[in-house]
Amino acid sequence: MKHVHYARISIWIVCLLLSVFIDPVWAQGPGAISAGDTAWVLTASALVLAMTIPGLAIFYGGMVRSKNILSTMMHSFIAVCLVSIIWVLWGYSLAFGTDIGGIIGSLDYIGLTGVGPEALSGLTIPHSAFMVFQLMFAGIAVALISGAMAERVKFSAFLVFAALWATFIYAPLAHWVWGGGWLGRLGDLDFAGGTVVHISSGVAALAAALVLGKRHGYGTDTIVPHNLPLTVVGASLLWVGWFGFNAGSALAADGLAAGAFVATHVATAAGALAWLVVEWSYRGKPTLLGAASGAVAGLVAITPAAGYVGPLSAIWIGLGGGGLCYMAILWKNYLGYDDALDVLGIHGIGGSWGAIATGLFASVGGGTGLFFGNPGQVLTQCIGVGATWMFSFIGTFLILKVVDLTIGLRVSKDEEVLGLDLSQHSERAYA
Repeated sequence: MKHVHYARISIWIVCLLLSVFIDPVWAQGPGAISAGDTAWVLTASALVLAMTIPGLAIFYGGMVRSKNILSTMMHSFIAVCLVSIIWVLWGYSLAFGTDIGGIIGSLDYIGLTGVGPEALSGLTIPHSAFMVFQLMFAGIAVALISGAMAERVKFSAFLVFAALWATFIYAPLAHWVWGGGWLGRLGDLDFAGGTVVHISSGVAALAAALVLGKRHGYGTDTIVPHNLPLTVVGASLLWVGWFGFNAGSALAADGLAAGAFVATHVATAAGALAWLVVEWSYRGKPTLLGAASGAVAGLVAITPAAGYVGPLSAIWIGLGGGGLCYMAILWKNYLGYDDALDVLGIHGIGGSWGAIATGLFASVGGGTGLFFGNPGQVLTQCIGVGATWMFSFIGTFLILKVVDLTIGLRVSKDEEVLGLDLSQHSERAYA
């Protein structure tokens, strides 16, 4: 009897060890939830949040003048807060609800009705985990636009604009590509948001720069970043957080996520190096700000392609992103618009290049591009880029005009000269 008892204990111990070291599944059969996949997606969601706050907030904050750092960081911080509430109440439903004509989602999930711990169809993660991951994308998209408005937009106007843009621009675009809309059905490839997040926010930034007008002293006074170390720390946090952005978009802890992780890293390194080479050739000296900007350009460029390309293709995409985005910054000076923190140059141009490059280099993860036997993918990607440019620019322009005609977009000249930290928030960053 003792031997039987010891055998039972041994079996129990073996089962316990297996339950610890083998990825547990919380449900059986179709729609099973994987603890490992869920843990990765929730971690990735936190990484994307860290991209925005503190990453983007201090990246942008270091690049403005000292009198505007708090207001600039406030835009990123409050964008996450505001968009989070909108996403729960109606944004997620508009983006991922039942398709209506390929344009928008229904109100099936309004107030997150029906979004709970059950597995989302076709995935091994809870519906709520997918929802919160997508929430972080919406938050950073709005925060990115604030870089074009820096140092002159009224805080109240930014709040109204952010709410309207998240509802009428971001949610429909997310539905078009990821929620069952017309671009996704067309075959547009956007692994992690090159179209939905970066092109949309970059083009919206151009509209904002044109409607707001130039900062006082732009082109005559010296306007330079006040704290480059802060900017580089922010860029570094963006780099780390971006692994959640791109590798997390695999929505599972698997080989696809690992491939996207590798592609993201090497493209970022290539982007920084390409920017430095072009800058060094043009200006005669390389800069740390240039290296940081090139890294972000590489991150943006690889985003739509991360799960569809191998590491060598990722290097080419990163090199193109760094070089093209640097040239776009130079074009801004010739064209004369005041995109304060170069959102169009890095996110709009970098995202557009990355989306088109996906059509060239895609070879894994269910996508095939021109260089691997599918020339039609390039046309599909160009349609996605063109549609996003048109929709985001026209829609953003109209939203800005409505806000300007109702409550006004821009602070007064005296408030701008004083600085938005004091005029909008009655705070000082530095004693």
